[in-house]
Amino acid sequence: MGPAETGEWPAPPPAADRGRSERSPKDMAISLLVLLIPIALLLAFYRGFLGGDQPTTVDPAPAVDQARSAGAFPVSVPSGLGEDWRTVRAAYRTADGGAILRIGYVTPEGRGAQLVQSDVPPEQLLPAELTDAAQPQGQTDLGPRTWQRYTARGNEQALVLLEPDRTVIVVGDARDNELRELAGSLE
Repeated sequence: MGPAETGEWPAPPPAADRGRSERSPKDMAISLLVLLIPIALLLAFYRGFLGGDQPTTVDPAPAVDQARSAGAFPVSVPSGLGEDWRTVRAAYRTADGGAILRIGYVTPEGRGAQLVQSDVPPEQLLPAELTDAAQPQGQTDLGPRTWQRYTARGNEQALVLLEPDRTVIVVGDARDNELRELAGSLE
């Protein structure tokens, strides 16, 4: 017995299927725009008004005060750097053989620089901070002090000041003039 004899015919496909096949690429593009426009507006608001691309700045004073009160080595701080130098990290900690004060900066050109001061012996400190293969590349005079230029990790370079009671390192991927400015500002 077939459908004609029993009076049962197969049900036609649902109307929703027919409508789905009738959607055009234009409809898809409009749907995507409805989703992407609010996302773009939120991103623009975050970057433009909330400073989403700007690094978070910190106050280095507590770490500097902690290092000074420990009295492990004389502590120098930069003086006269412009407001476009942003301090993004500051920490003082004890280490094997001494103590280390680190202050990280974002330079005016948006690059990274770090000031490291320590009484850890240089033969321990320099390989840990720069690389095992770091070698002096020559001297540079900044004010009354003579600094050694070193290569460091990747595209970083460093200025190192060796003193009897401490070692000062200015290292980063910042340009040479910015590293020299940071090193020359130490008092």
